[in-house]
Amino acid sequence: MTEDEVAPASGIAAPRWRAAVDAVRALPPDAAVLLVCHVNPDGDALGSMLGVGLALRAAGFTRLQATFPGPSTLPVPFRQIPGLELLVDEDDAVAAPDLLMCFDAASPARLGRLAGRLETAGVSVVLDHHASNGGFGTLPLIDPHAAATSVVAAELLRRLDYPLDARIAECLYIALVTDTGSFKFDLTTPAVHELAARLLRTGLRPGEISQRVLDSRPFGAVRLFGDALSRAELEPAAAGGAGLVWAYVTLADLATHRQEPYVMEALIDSVRGAAEADVACVLKQLGEREWSVSLRSKGARDVAAVAVALGGGGHRLAAGFTGRGTRDEVLARLRESLATAS
Repeated sequence: MTEDEVAPASGIAAPRWRAAVDAVRALPPDAAVLLVCHVNPDGDALGSMLGVGLALRAAGFTRLQATFPGPSTLPVPFRQIPGLELLVDEDDAVAAPDLLMCFDAASPARLGRLAGRLETAGVSVVLDHHASNGGFGTLPLIDPHAAATSVVAAELLRRLDYPLDARIAECLYIALVTDTGSFKFDLTTPAVHELAARLLRTGLRPGEISQRVLDSRPFGAVRLFGDALSRAELEPAAAGGAGLVWAYVTLADLATHRQEPYVMEALIDSVRGAAEADVACVLKQLGEREWSVSLRSKGARDVAAVAVALGGGGHRLAAGFTGRGTRDEVLARLRESLATAS
């Protein structure tokens, strides 16, 4: 068995890896390098991007930027992640980079106005692990079997012979631990734990990182979660009898408890614990008739297929989409899609 067959991101063919490595190595140190990730970045998107960015800077690249579409304010849990000095506002990002590297975006649409850089870049390397990613960019490194985009990012750094230091490792570890649900999901293979061990050997303190990133929220968010969970609904007959549990958070809820929108992201973890339902859903209001919808499955339903059908994407067990209309209209479309999903 070859090294390529046992690598953590072995779903990517060896020639594709070689092409990506050669593309990076061919660049001079003063090449314009732009790193981008999806709108409203989560831990995997941000950690993978900044971890690779720090490694590239350590390798000698001097014209390096990292960015993402939309407001540049980060959620509180990520405001101490290493590499923040690499971030620029999307309006200040270089217009025609020599190298564009894209992280954790299942489609160009997730890049907003930055998607145009795919056309103006000399070469674009796309790192992702979403099963719904059909492939875009010059060199797509997409492995739907990888537990996180950080697995793909770490493998690229290994193949480039870029060493890990504690700052790079912390970025990749935050990415890995957030997207594996603290190593609880099925894609957490032995190779994933081996990668985590390699990152921890740089001197990371996993307890401190978990407390800062995963296990701390404002008291107002605790009260908001209480309100949302008190009106959660269980529909045992939905999803072809597999069951659906759902809850919602409105803009008024955020205003009442004086909370930022990022606090809503963790609510799905509480809702999905309902034993009577395979599918969990949280609707988070973005506007008068716009909702960000998070979906989770215990395995009986492929929520990625459901999300794709509704204009979104993701993985079989974790996905999402943007719903437009009233809450009841979005839920009605969701129920209809779940009824026919496998």
